[in-house]
Parts: sequence; structure tokens; C-alpha cells
Amino acid sequence: MADMPVAADLRFMREVNATAVLERLRRQDRMSVAELAKASGLSRQAVTRSLAELQDAGLVEYLPPQRDAKRSGRPAQLVRFRARAGYVVGAFIDPHQIRLGLADLRGQMVTSRQAVLEHGADGEAAIALMVQEVQELLAQAGTAPEQVYSAAIGAPGIVDPSEGVIRLVPSMSGLSGDGVVRALGEYLDCAVYLDNDVKLATRGEQWHGVRRDDESLVVVHWGERIGAGIVLNGTLYRGATNDAGDLGFLDVIAEGEHGPTESGLGRFEAWAGASALIALAVEELTRSGDTGRAQQVLDAGDDALEMVLAAIQAGDRDAGAALARVAERFAIGLAAIRTLLDPHLVVFSGPLARVGEPLLEALRTALADYPLELPELQVSTLGADAVVQGGIRHCLDELEQNRYLPRERGARP
Repeated sequence: MADMPVAADLRFMREVNATAVLERLRRQDRMSVAELAKASGLSRQAVTRSLAELQDAGLVEYLPPQRDAKRSGRPAQLVRFRARAGYVVGAFIDPHQIRLGLADLRGQMVTSRQAVLEHGADGEAAIALMVQEVQELLAQAGTAPEQVYSAAIGAPGIVDPSEGVIRLVPSMSGLSGDGVVRALGEYLDCAVYLDNDVKLATRGEQWHGVRRDDESLVVVHWGERIGAGIVLNGTLYRGATNDAGDLGFLDVIAEGEHGPTESGLGRFEAWAGASALIALAVEELTRSGDTGRAQQVLDAGDDALEMVLAAIQAGDRDAGAALARVAERFAIGLAAIRTLLDPHLVVFSGPLARVGEPLLEALRTALADYPLELPELQVSTLGADAVVQGGIRHCLDELEQNRYLPRERGARP
């Protein structure tokens, strides 16, 4: 029994060594054993032993020796990380669309897909379409389901990552529960992770966004719903119940009773979100006497927001005035973010972010007299793809912690 702790310590050290070797190989196309030993700080013997284990797992391969005509002696033995030994899937599902990405174990995107959900599609139909799109994604890449090591899905609403369930999704109630994870897990037969879409988008922005790996970052989704992902000291902050950053329910300024509105929106997002922008645009058009266009917006239904955004981008005066007014409202939420978190950078995503620089200028104008120095404001360069990128990054993080060895098939992270 006395030997058991020693054996456990030895296994742990071997795992640590193998992880160190693997991390180095992922960063470069190929390296020699001697280069790996120098880069990792391990002995040549420890590196050789780790490479043997990684080769058995199918994650590295030795390359034929290549002689250098300028050097004498035995040529260096080169080894390479097999990035295509397996794949990961990042996914995004919301009431309007499904987006997917397939990446290799180095995080390089192999192929991607997106599909539009029919208006009013229920959760069951959306999940069935997602599985179908994953099938097509793998077919595009010539990849079998068993080659997928891990998948991560971002969805709107209140999500419990530990249980793999959507607790509440007001914009698509039929999506609640564990149906998304269960359906994709049954098809891929691998670990499937589920998280809030804004949380995954924040990880994607950290990884491939406007300013990568920022230590202090807030990513704000601004559409019908308003939410934020918060990065403090380089780490995504979730809060006690995974709801940190749910700006839509900020309730320090909105009039009326506390709690959600009749539409299910939080007070702040009902007051400063996409529906508010549409209402303000109609108000401005009516005030200027353009009742015909005001009625067109009212009659546009689900297309009303696109109509208003297009008018803003075209420089329409009334639409611009509506943007300025909704920015004044949103500035109160931005001031709260600045006061409480003082981030280096705030990145805006979602439908309103498509307006671009005019949106940022409206916010800066609204906060011109704010006494504290504002963070840098940027518009996302990734858009909805940030969720997919965040899903891929999550999968890679999980795999790195487990030395890229597949979990028991179907196991949840």
C-alpha cells in the first residue's frame, strides 16, 4: 500500500510532461526531440517517453529523418502534432438561425455551415435541423461522427452548463430542457457542452476578436434582448448562478413594477433594446410628419428592425434621431458597467452593432459628461460567429486538460 502514492505521483508527473510536450507541438508544425526538451525544460528521456504515449494515442507522428547537407552526423528526429487526428464542433442556435463550425485539434477551421430557421419553428424542429446540419457539416469535410472528440453549443436564455439544460429561453420556449445536448450527443456519441450564447461569444471574442486575450473585457449583445459576457483578469466571470452580465434585467431606471415585462423582456432591454429603437423610430417619423413611413415600419412586423437599421446606415435623419435616443437610454447601462467593472474594452455584438461607428458615436455623445474615463468601445468583427469560435475554444480547452484523449463516449464535460 505504501507504493500507491508513489505510483500515483509518477502517473501525474508523466501526464504533466505529456501535456507540456503536446502544448509545444501544437504551436509549431514540427520539432525535434532535442528542441522539445529545450522548449519544455524536460530531459530528453522524459520527452521521448511522453512522445511514445502520445504516439500510442494517435496524437503525434514521427517524420522521416531529413539530412542537412551542411551538417554531418545523424539527422535530427522530427515529430509532428497530428492536428487532424480528431475534430471539434462549435455551434450556435437561436430563434432565427443555426451556425456551425468544424475545427481540427489545433483550432483551425475546416468547414462551416449556417441555416435559417423558419419563423415560428418550435424547439423540436430546430433541434432536428441542427442535427441535420451537423451531418452535412461532417459530410462537407469527409469526416465521420466518431472522429469528433467534443462539441459545444451556445443558446440564448438561462443555461445551466453543469446539467446541460436550458432553464429558460423566452424567445423560443420549446428549446428548454436537455433536448439540444441529448440529440447532438446521440448523433456524435461524444461529450457535448451547452452554455449561454453570450458567454461563449465572449470566449470567442477573447480568442479571435478585435483585441485578443484582453485581461478586462465586456462583450455586450444588443438586440431585442440585452446581455453581457464579463472577463476579469483574463477569466470569464459567471457569478453565483451563471447569470452575471444579464443587463436586460437591470432595473434601476425603468419605470413601472420590477421584474420582467408582459413580453418576457427585462425592464432595461424593453426600454433600451431593439423593440424600443423601433418604437422611437416610429415616433420620430410621426413627429416629422412622415406618417406613411411610420406606418410602413409598424406594418413590417419581424422586418421592422432591419428597416430601421438600414435607414440609420443610409443616414436617415429620423432614424438617426431614434438611435441617439436609444443610445441615451443604453448609456445608463454602459455607465453601470464602467462604474462596477472598469473594463479596458467593451465590444458590442448583436443586431444593433451592425450599425457600426454611428452606434459608438451615439454612445460617446450620450456619455460626454460622464465623470469617469470610458473604456474603449468597439464593434465585434466576428458577429454571431463569435459563439461558434467560443464553442471551439471551449472544446480545445477541455481537450488540453485531458491531453486530447477522448472521454468515455457520450460523457458530458
